[in-house]
Amino acid sequence: MPDAARPPRHVLILGGTTEARRLAAALAPEPALRVTTSLAGRVAAPRLPDGEVRIGGFGGPEGLTRWLREHAVDALIDATHPFAGTISFSAARAAATAHVPLLALRRPGWVPGPGDDWHQVTSLDEAAAALPALGSRIFLTTGRMGLAHFAHLTDPWFLVRSVDAPEPPHPPRMEVLLDRGPFTVEGERALLRAHRIDVLVTKDSGAAATAAKLTAAREAGIPVVVVRRPPVPDGVPVAANPAQAVEWIHAVTAPLSARPIHTEPIGFPHPLH
Repeated sequence: MPDAARPPRHVLILGGTTEARRLAAALAPEPALRVTTSLAGRVAAPRLPDGEVRIGGFGGPEGLTRWLREHAVDALIDATHPFAGTISFSAARAAATAHVPLLALRRPGWVPGPGDDWHQVTSLDEAAAALPALGSRIFLTTGRMGLAHFAHLTDPWFLVRSVDAPEPPHPPRMEVLLDRGPFTVEGERALLRAHRIDVLVTKDSGAAATAAKLTAAREAGIPVVVVRRPPVPDGVPVAANPAQAVEWIHAVTAPLSARPIHTEPIGFPHPLH
């Protein structure tokens, strides 16, 4: 039973992912918690999570620090996309400055299996550099925000899939497919055949909703350029799923008298297991 004399603990989720929505849905019904999800506002019609929602940036780590203090945040969850590196480092700085516990919620990355022809790179620029040697009809699934990295490639033809229409700069020979996952293996097979795709480019987002393209590419013998995800900031504990994040939140927001005795600060190892 929540303590009626104690106000709800405020949890801020930096969201925009399926995991963030699932976490908010798990926490919002708890009377001892107040849950706010922050969305960057880059998608025109985002799927709104349960609980309170704010949309827009904070103005860097300083702005986020002010927001944490002004809104009395007790726990901060970075559940942004694995490639949203800027906000993750802003969150780490802000949480340290405001003395707010921080957890990163990151779905596990994809792992190549037998039959996969993966070419792993560390950036979109490296992905663009690898393409001329691999093929000429590219299925580009790295999102509309990074198309400028491929704009100088004038010979290949690109099929670009994104939730919202991209803006220039982008490759000159390009067709845009507006769609949102989850996708099926059957649908991805048909798409690869219809557009005669000979190279797939993707970020290692790790999402099950978009993993079908990897299976379809493996079956078709198509090489896949995989952009590795950036690391989580040093010292930030990591949860692999919303259930682990809920466990961490309960630990750091519990009254001091109810917390187990630890010889180290409450939190999970990096990463959680």
